Amino acid sequence: MDPNASAMAQGSDASTLRPYNTRTLSRYGSATSSIRGTYSLPGSGAMTPRTPGIPADEDGEHTALLGEHSRGLSEIEEGETQSQKGPGARPPLWRRKSAWAKVRYYIPSTAWIPQYSLSLFAGDFLAGITVASMLIPQSVSYASSLAKLSPVTGLFSAAIPGIVYALLGTSRQLNVAPEAALSLLVGQAVDEIMHSDPHTHPVDPNAISLAISTIITFQVGLISFLLGLFRLGFLDVVLSRALLRGFVTAVAVVIMIEQLIPMLGLTNLEHVLQPKSTLDKLFFLVENVFTHAHRLTALISFGALAVLVGMRTLKRAGKRYWFIYRLPEVFIVVVVSTLLSDEFDWDQDGVEILGSVPINTGSSFLQFPLRKVTMRFLRRTTSTAVLISVVGFLDSIVAAKQNAGRFGYSISPNRELVALGAGNIVGSFVPGTLPAYGSITRSKLNGDLGGRTQMASLVCSTIVLLATFFLLPWLYYLPKCVLASIICLIVFSLLGELPHDAIFYWRMKAWIDLALMTLTFVLTIIWNVEIGIAVSVVISLLLVVRRSSRPRMTILGRIPGTERWKPIDENPEAEEDAQGVLIVRIRENLDFANTAQLKERLRRLELYGHDKHHPADEPHRHDANVLVFHLADVDTIDASAVQIFYELVETYKNRGVGLYITHLKPGPLLSFEKAGIVSLLGEDAFCKDVASAMARVEASMRERQSSAAQEWSPSA
Repeated sequence: MDPNASAMAQGSDASTLRPYNTRTLSRYGSATSSIRGTYSLPGSGAMTPRTPGIPADEDGEHTALLGEHSRGLSEIEEGETQSQKGPGARPPLWRRKSAWAKVRYYIPSTAWIPQYSLSLFAGDFLAGITVASMLIPQSVSYASSLAKLSPVTGLFSAAIPGIVYALLGTSRQLNVAPEAALSLLVGQAVDEIMHSDPHTHPVDPNAISLAISTIITFQVGLISFLLGLFRLGFLDVVLSRALLRGFVTAVAVVIMIEQLIPMLGLTNLEHVLQPKSTLDKLFFLVENVFTHAHRLTALISFGALAVLVGMRTLKRAGKRYWFIYRLPEVFIVVVVSTLLSDEFDWDQDGVEILGSVPINTGSSFLQFPLRKVTMRFLRRTTSTAVLISVVGFLDSIVAAKQNAGRFGYSISPNRELVALGAGNIVGSFVPGTLPAYGSITRSKLNGDLGGRTQMASLVCSTIVLLATFFLLPWLYYLPKCVLASIICLIVFSLLGELPHDAIFYWRMKAWIDLALMTLTFVLTIIWNVEIGIAVSVVISLLLVVRRSSRPRMTILGRIPGTERWKPIDENPEAEEDAQGVLIVRIRENLDFANTAQLKERLRRLELYGHDKHHPADEPHRHDANVLVFHLADVDTIDASAVQIFYELVETYKNRGVGLYITHLKPGPLLSFEKAGIVSLLGEDAFCKDVASAMARVEASMRERQSSAAQEWSPSA
C-alpha cells in the first residue's frame, strides 16, 4: 500500500474507527487551549506515564506501564543520586562507557585495532601488497605525466594520506591515493601559473611547482575537513550522477590526448609549439603524428598498452583461478620494460627514460604548508582546490558505499570527509604532495583480494613508503612512454561505464540527465575542466532548487460510500462530491523555498486540477467556495513560510472563501498562534480531521439554504 495513502487513511479515516467529535470549540477557555484540546489529551509538553490528567485506558495500559517500569526508574534515579554524593565521586559507569564510545566513533582505529584478529592479516597483507604493486607505477605516472611534478611527490601522496585515512576513516576497503583526474587538475594549475607571464622565467621552476601543489593539497584537505565538521556530507546526493559521468568522461578524453603526446615521442616538439587547450593539443597530434612521431617510442608505448589490456582481459576471464586474477599486470609491465630498456639501451635511441629521481622536497622533509612561498599562490588555486574537493569526495563516497553494501557495514559521509581532509592536511606537510582520495577500481580490487579491514591500507602505504626510499633507483631505465601507457589503461576504465549510463538514461528518457552529461563533456573539452564542472554544478543546483521550490500538493476526494478521502490523481474511484469544496493535502514541510510558489500552485489546482495545461488555457474548474487544508505531513514550518501562509489565508478570506485547517500538529499550531493565523480564521476553522471539517461545511451549507428559503418564503 502507498505509505502516503496509509498515513492519510490513519488520519482522515478516523471515522471508521471511532465517532467524530464535531462539537464547537467555544466550550474551552481560549483559542489556544481549545485547539490544543482538539489534537491532544489534556496537559502540555511530552506525555509520559507520570503526566497528570491522562486517564487509564480500558485495558489498564496506564497502570501496566507504571507497574512495570516504576521500580526500574526509581532505582536508576536513586543510583544516580548516590553516585553524585561526595566531592570525589567517580562518574557513573554508563557515562564513562558513553565517553569511550564517542572516542571509538570519531576515531574508528581505536575500535578495530584492539579487536584485530590475526586470522584476517593474511588477506589484508595480500590485498595491500597487490594494490601497492599497481599503485606505485600509477602514482609515479600521475605525478610525472599529469601533475608535471617529481615522481616522488606521487609516491608520498600514495602513502601518507592513506595511513591517516586508515586511522580515521569508516570504510574498510577504501584505498586513498592520487587520482588521474585530480592530478590532471593540479597539473593544469601548475602549468597555468608557470606560463602566466611569457616574458618572465622562474629561477627555480621545481620549487614553484612544489609550492603550488602543496598549497592546493592543504586547501583541499581543509575544505574537506570543514565540510565534514559542519556535517555537509549530503553533498553527494545534490550533484547528479549524470554530471559526474560527463565530467569523468571528459577528463578521460583530456587525459588520453595528453598522454598520446609522450606515447608518440612528441614531447620535445610540444615544448616548442606549446599548444594550450585540449583542442589545440588534438590538432597538434593530428598534424604531427605521421611526420614527427618517434617510431621506437610509439612501438614501446602501444606494445605495453596492448600487453596491459591483454593481461587485464585474461584476469577477467580467469576470475576462478586466484593465481591469474591476482596478477599485478602494471607492476609486471614496469619491471619488464625497465629490464628491456636497460638491456637494449633504448635511451641511446631517443626514448625518454625516468632517470635519476632524488628525494628532494626542499630545505627539509617536513615543512609547514602555509609559508611565504606557498601563500603567493593561495588565491589563484582556491577554485582548483574546491573543484578537487568536490570531485574527489564524490568519487570516494561512491567507492565507500559500494564496499559497505558489499561487505555489510555502514559508513558516515561526514566522518569520511573528516578523514579524507585530515589525510590531505597531514600530507601537505611534505612539500609537493598531491591531493589523495578514494578510488573505485583500487578499492574494489582491495576487497576482491581479501582486504577486510583498514590494515590492508596500512600495509599498502608502508610498502609504497619503502619503495619511495629503496625502489626508485631501480627504475632509472623505465621508459616514460610506458608510464603514459599505464595512464591510458586507466582511461579505458574511466570510459568503461559511459555506454551503460548513456543507454540507461536514453531508455529512461531522462533527457535532462543526458543534456547535463553532454554539456559537462562539451564544456570541459572546449574550454577547460574547471569551466565544465563549474557550469554543470551551477545548473545541477538550479535544478535541485527548482524542484524543491515547488511544494508537493494533491487534491483529495471521497471514496464513495465511505468516510475516507484519498488523492484523486492516485485513486480513480475518489470523487469530489461536495460542489465548490477543494480539499488540498500538502505533502511536505513548508519553508521559505517551497512556500514562495504556494499561492500560484494553489491557484492552478483550483482552476485546472492535476491536468497538464498552459497558462493561456481556459480554466477547467470553477473557483472554490470552501478550501480545506490537510496538513498531516507538515511537521515543521519556518517563519517565512508562516508569513506567506498568513498572506494566502488573508487573500482567500477577503474573497469570501471558507477556510478550514485539519490534522495540524503541535509545532505548526504554535507557529500559527504566534503569527495570528488562529485569531484571523477563528477557532472553528481548526478541525481534527477532514471528516470534522466536512461536517461543519455541510452544516454551514444547510444553514445558508435554510436562511435562503426563509427569505424567499414571504414573497412566495
